[in-house]
Amino acid sequence: MACFTLGWLEQILIWLIVLGAVVALTKLVLPLVLSNLGVVGSTIVAALNIVLWAIVAIALVLFIFDLIGCLVGVGGIAFPRRP
Repeated sequence: MACFTLGWLEQILIWLIVLGAVVALTKLVLPLVLSNLGVVGSTIVAALNIVLWAIVAIALVLFIFDLIGCLVGVGGIAFPRRP
C-alpha cells in the first residue's frame, strides 16, 4: 500500500482506534478484577499499566518510523539521489 493514500490513512486510523479501545477496556477491567487482592492487586494493576503504556509507546515509535519511511522512501521530502 502506498504511503499517504486514503487506504493507508484508513488503516492507521483503524489501528489507533483499536489501540485506544484496548487501553480503555484494560484500564477499566483490571482494577475491578484485581480489587479483591488488596495491596497485591493494586501493585499488579500498576505493573500492568506500565506494561500497557510501554506497548502504546512501542506502537507510537513504529508509527513514527512508518511516517519517516514514507517521507524518505516515496516522494515527499525525499533525500536527493546521487547520479
